[in-house]
Amino acid sequence: MGIKKSAAWILDNVENYLCQILLSFFIILLFIQILLRVTAGITLPWSEELSRFAFVWFVFFGASYAARLRAHNRVTFQLKLLSPKLAGYVEASADIFWLLFNGVIIYKSIALIRSMMEFTYHSPTLGWSMAYVYLIFPISFTLMSIRIIQVNYLKLVKHIDIKDPDAPTKAA
Repeated sequence: MGIKKSAAWILDNVENYLCQILLSFFIILLFIQILLRVTAGITLPWSEELSRFAFVWFVFFGASYAARLRAHNRVTFQLKLLSPKLAGYVEASADIFWLLFNGVIIYKSIALIRSMMEFTYHSPTLGWSMAYVYLIFPISFTLMSIRIIQVNYLKLVKHIDIKDPDAPTKAA
């Protein structure tokens, strides 16, 4: 596999790996916390806050990964009543609204982070600037927008229709 293909493969799966790492970290951290609390009566106050941050980042990277897989919840029963061409336009319109929504979230979250940099707010236990924790908003919504565009590019230009992996399949 060439360097270009390797880089493309990694970029195509970055959210998947980040989710795996964050979920593993989150679970291990909570397991250690519970184990120490039950066996030694020791609590690690920072572990609860850190696991919460890891979980939030996991959720938002997972949303971006779901956009890549077209696995977000959608109401699609009405599309079956339309012609395939019209259904495609309706889906494209929905994705345009989704991109506009993402743009608003990105814009507002950057404004919030700038404000938090100016008027710092720190997490109670770790003492981290919450602006860094909130960076997940512009990062994940930007990644999600890229994935929405990518899926539509594959569908409209390359004629590769990505199906939701959890969608019911027709029995043969």
